[in-house]
Amino acid sequence: MTEPFVLGVTGSIACGKSTVTEMLAAQGAATIDADAVYHDLIRPGRPLFRALGERFGDGVVAPGGTIDRRALGAIVFADPVALADLDRLTHPPVVEELRRRIAAAAAPVVAVDAVKLVEGGFGEECDAIWVVVCGRATQVERLMTRNGLDREEAERRVAAQSPLGPKLAAADAVIDNGGQRAETEAQVAAAWAALPLADAASSIASAGGRRRAADVPEDEDSGRAEGPADA
Repeated sequence: MTEPFVLGVTGSIACGKSTVTEMLAAQGAATIDADAVYHDLIRPGRPLFRALGERFGDGVVAPGGTIDRRALGAIVFADPVALADLDRLTHPPVVEELRRRIAAAAAPVVAVDAVKLVEGGFGEECDAIWVVVCGRATQVERLMTRNGLDREEAERRVAAQSPLGPKLAAADAVIDNGGQRAETEAQVAAAWAALPLADAASSIASAGGRRRAADVPEDEDSGRAEGPADA
């Protein structure tokens, strides 16, 4: 069985990575949301759930016994050391599960949506990387609307994000999602058509691809690939 072409989709918080991956799904790609992977891994009883409780205390466990992502986010976005610890705990199991899901995918193109795709090293396992961008003010407004945050907390979460520079340096395409949806769709369609895999770009008819590296370093600061930063 031929390995799928892996397309990494990254960008800062609330820039619209999920919007772009939805558009990729419409093109025929299989999609994997690293945040959803993280969500699954912190279910009660799982090793990562226990690790987070041990590190951050009972205050991050909701009354129903699940991880209170809002409480966890309030801790890590106010404390860089706590954020680094969260990343250190979550990165290895998230990466392992991403690899498993990619290997199990039937589609010839798999899009992986992950906020720290580049910083955590997983970009080295992608055949192409797209970076989704928008203005800071748009990020803040989206966070306030989507997560029910006040402006101060939304600003804090945006400020806690990794610098955009390394993402842009690794990008094969940059998608500006700060305008109308139709404008984003047009950019996605153009970038899709330009993928260095003609059959996949045109019709998802055949498989193929290359990998930039076989292994991801597990001591990077991406912890979740995504997840807590959007908690």
